[in-house]
Amino acid sequence: MGSIEEGTNYLSDEDIPLKGTPVAKNLSHSFDCETVHVRSSPDDKRWWKTNNIRFRPLESAKIVLIKAKINVLLPFGPLAILLHYLTGKHGLVFFFTLLGITPLAERLGYATEQLASYTGPTVGGLLNATFGNATEMIISIYALKSGMIRVVQQSLLGSILSNMLLVLGCAFFTGGIVHHKNVQTFNKGTAVVNSGLLLMAVMGTTFPAVLHFTHTELHSGESALSLSRFSSCIMLIAYASFLFFQLKSQHNLYGSLDEEGDGEVEEDPEIYAWEAIGWLAILTVWVSILSGYLVDAIEGASESLHLPVAFISVILLPIVGNAAEHASAIMFAMKDKLNITLGVAIGSSTQISMFVIPFCVVVGWCMGIPMDLNFKLFETATLFITVLVVAFMLQEGTSNYFKGLMLILCYLIVAASFFVHVDPSSDDD
Repeated sequence: MGSIEEGTNYLSDEDIPLKGTPVAKNLSHSFDCETVHVRSSPDDKRWWKTNNIRFRPLESAKIVLIKAKINVLLPFGPLAILLHYLTGKHGLVFFFTLLGITPLAERLGYATEQLASYTGPTVGGLLNATFGNATEMIISIYALKSGMIRVVQQSLLGSILSNMLLVLGCAFFTGGIVHHKNVQTFNKGTAVVNSGLLLMAVMGTTFPAVLHFTHTELHSGESALSLSRFSSCIMLIAYASFLFFQLKSQHNLYGSLDEEGDGEVEEDPEIYAWEAIGWLAILTVWVSILSGYLVDAIEGASESLHLPVAFISVILLPIVGNAAEHASAIMFAMKDKLNITLGVAIGSSTQISMFVIPFCVVVGWCMGIPMDLNFKLFETATLFITVLVVAFMLQEGTSNYFKGLMLILCYLIVAASFFVHVDPSSDDD
């Protein structure tokens, strides 16, 4: 996700006609599936007609590609491609590709937030719904094209588990240590809404798995797939309804939590709208290129590193790929801004489970690939138990270091379980 560092020279009011239009701060999503909330301005509907249609290639490149410290990892992307053709060492290619994708994912979020500052809350919410987890979606589509359905399922599951247990746990733990004399609080109402959506996602993945493994399909090998596609369409409708609900219908109750309790100081955007669109396109293409090499290296990396593919997909991909987002969530918890932290952790989990996973099922349907919601019994049980544990942790609306420690320990159990887990073959099914 994007970040706006202190001490930056922002665009002046003379440069930007949209005076008073705020920009979403780094990861300052509310606890609502990473939706950026910005105040509307009378000029918002005409942002493409104003003098925002400017291009400053050198200035914007400096802001996007050089300013952020995490951009020191950008050279690992080209290096991974060179290693792929010169050495063929899949372990190194896999590791370097992950490092190269990490800053690109953060910069994608940054460009999205910059563009959202011009568009208003509704379009900004749709932008974040689309680009909030663009990296995961691109990697998943490349894996789907390669027929690696299990890698898609496990990597998306790993992102959910990582956000809900590791990120939230580390945030609660560090925030609780720093603010041990005070009780840290967050919006309990929105926590309940997101927990409900996560439970709906669990329902969507449970029924196809149970139908398949109990051998009660009406049409063997087809009913679970048909049910998955139907459920995916329903989940996408539910997620779209949730976006409308929070942005239009019940914004005051379930809207911008950072506005309610965190008191973020809003700043003007650093780049123009069309510059943000251009960088979104460039970054998306570069992520797509690296994703192809990453997917090709997974199986080879599993053999060379002597690690199960399930462990790489569920544990390593999410931890390394979302490192910048994880660090920012912990930083905001230490600043006692838990609503933003929860927006990153639980909001991202909700978005992946209710939007990215069903979207991949629909894309696989269009591509003629049997991507379904049958994540197998082991993965489905892991997701179900995780959602229950986190829902119980959030029901009071408070956090402390002990809750964080419990979530971290739960994640270690999950990681150890996937380290010794071997995927069942189709014959075993």
